[in-house]
Amino acid sequence: MALIEYDEYKQRLRDLGPELEKLSAALDMDSARAEARKLEDETAQDGFWNDLERSQKVQQRLKQLQNKIARQDKLVTEWQDLTALCEMGQEAEDEELLEELKSGFQTLEEKIEESRMATLLSGEYDGHSAILTFHAGAGGTEAQDWAQMLYRMYTRWAERHGFKYKILDYLDGDEAGIKSASILIEGENAYGFLKSEAGVHRLVRISPFDASGRRQTSFASLEVMPELSDETDIEINEADLKVDTYRSGGAGGQHVNKTESAVRITHIPTGVVVACQNERSQFQNREVAMKMLKAKLAEIKEREHLEKIEDIKGVQKEIGWGNQIRSYVFMPYTLVKDHRTNFEMGNVASVMDGDIDGFINAYLKAKSLGELA
Repeated sequence: MALIEYDEYKQRLRDLGPELEKLSAALDMDSARAEARKLEDETAQDGFWNDLERSQKVQQRLKQLQNKIARQDKLVTEWQDLTALCEMGQEAEDEELLEELKSGFQTLEEKIEESRMATLLSGEYDGHSAILTFHAGAGGTEAQDWAQMLYRMYTRWAERHGFKYKILDYLDGDEAGIKSASILIEGENAYGFLKSEAGVHRLVRISPFDASGRRQTSFASLEVMPELSDETDIEINEADLKVDTYRSGGAGGQHVNKTESAVRITHIPTGVVVACQNERSQFQNREVAMKMLKAKLAEIKEREHLEKIEDIKGVQKEIGWGNQIRSYVFMPYTLVKDHRTNFEMGNVASVMDGDIDGFINAYLKAKSLGELA
């Protein structure tokens, strides 16, 4: 029996060879290697650090390319190692090596699928890090608890992918959960993968806050914006801004609540509001809030296919509570279903622990095939 399974995996591994070559071509790895070599040569030049702004941009781009190359090279190495393991296990008819082969093959397939999804990211800002902002819907503590559950889900997703995240703004709920929060998820393609998660998320469960144990429906919304570099050309007229300062509160450490360091900025022409309270000074919070505002305006511009920020018409309101993109049902059965792609998972606990790649991949595939409204 083991020999038959080894034969099957030998063929499946053989079939993966051309797939890896196609993936390298789709990711344009030859161009990435050539650009990396050119930038490496530039960093070795005398006087490279004289222009600090230019040198930082080069270093940032070089690191991005090196990470991309290393990821693809690692896939090829793992494929080669599994091929060797398969041959060795087949010769020895080793049952234990077969289990190792099965596990390794499944992991490799998942990594290849993730890289394949990256080839579908073609938006202007898709390669950037992402800023996520959570808002609890109506319903007080129930909705605020749900917003915090979503917050944890996305931070767990970030950890699963080796991304770092940083709290930008955090407003505690009245009794539990959060009223709102903003985080920066740092990593290549974070925005490209997560922008499809923007919208209203609906929860159905037996309320832990209701002594009668009644079923409760709660809503929370998620905004997703690209983190923009300082060089991104987005002009904002200072006269269009309303800036408020206030005492910060929440997950901010010992500096919280002592001074009016928190900053809230309203972009009057569009009604877009951003806030930041987790830096140590009002100046730093304002700087981060301005970056968030530029990111939000850029996201609207891209979403509405506009040529410039000034083309954004009317006030941008919060996402409406009626048009949820996904439902999370805890009772009377367990199911998470995306209403745009119809992709669903029955393991709610796994989803809430950050296992959302299936939903992201289903959206990217459907979008690439023109199947989304």
